[in-house]
Amino acid sequence: MLHLTLRQLRVFEATARLLSFSRAAEELHLTQPGVSGQLKHLEESIGMPLFEQMGRRIFLTEAGRQVYSHTRSIQQQLTILEESLDQLRDTKQGKIKVSAVSGTASHLALQLIAKYSKAFPGVRVHLNVANRETVLGELASNETDLAIMGQPPEGQGLFAQPFMKNPLVVIAPPDHPLARQRAIPLSALEGEIFLVREPGSGTRRAMERFFAEHRITFRPGMEVSSNDAVKCGVHAGMGLSIVPLQTIMPELETLRIKVLDVERFPIVRYLYVVHRESKHLSAAADAFKDTLLAEAGLVEGEE
Repeated sequence: MLHLTLRQLRVFEATARLLSFSRAAEELHLTQPGVSGQLKHLEESIGMPLFEQMGRRIFLTEAGRQVYSHTRSIQQQLTILEESLDQLRDTKQGKIKVSAVSGTASHLALQLIAKYSKAFPGVRVHLNVANRETVLGELASNETDLAIMGQPPEGQGLFAQPFMKNPLVVIAPPDHPLARQRAIPLSALEGEIFLVREPGSGTRRAMERFFAEHRITFRPGMEVSSNDAVKCGVHAGMGLSIVPLQTIMPELETLRIKVLDVERFPIVRYLYVVHRESKHLSAAADAFKDTLLAEAGLVEGEE
């Protein structure tokens, strides 16, 4: 096994390129005996001479030519490594991976990434939109830098910071009888059919927990896997639903959906920016996290 040092290779590369001990010493700011000493140790480690002298000129041996070729490759790789490390230190270049739970988180993630990209055009952002379990799996396996989601689980080595309110509201088609009422009691929802998200959805868990806490029995209807499908189903008169307010803004503007004035609503929840506690964020990823907190409005200290 070869025992080489980067210093030895650096001295060898300069000497092989210049074919001069004195010029290599001058370039490296070393003494000529210092250059000769480094080359002697390198040749002893390799077990073959790297230079041969003819008159006053030196030439590479075959072993020297092989070592020179590989030394150049090593230096190129070190240059690439140095550039990569510089990118990690630089907020204006590099790449980051962001995962967002489908629904409100992914909708807002796109808006925030757009703002971030305008400020940091040299950074490439890869966004992966997936269900909650997939995003948690990516965090656990360190496959993503940052994640945007609703209430993250506790005790999984995650650092989560709330950055935006994500209220849940009850929605109905505009012609629903409850749409014309005010201060609707919770008990009025017991006879209604509710479109529900798939098991594991944060919105569904919040909905089920809320009704259980208030001892309200709701009638689950069709199960769907996206907020868009929920909105279509509600508009078609297939039932009521509970959704994040941020996801229905276009439908509210076009009067396709109505938010019901139900007591104890909205259910106040938050969106979180999440990463592993042990994660060393690059400068670019840290800047993206700061963008979320600054643009969306930090809600420290609130539950």
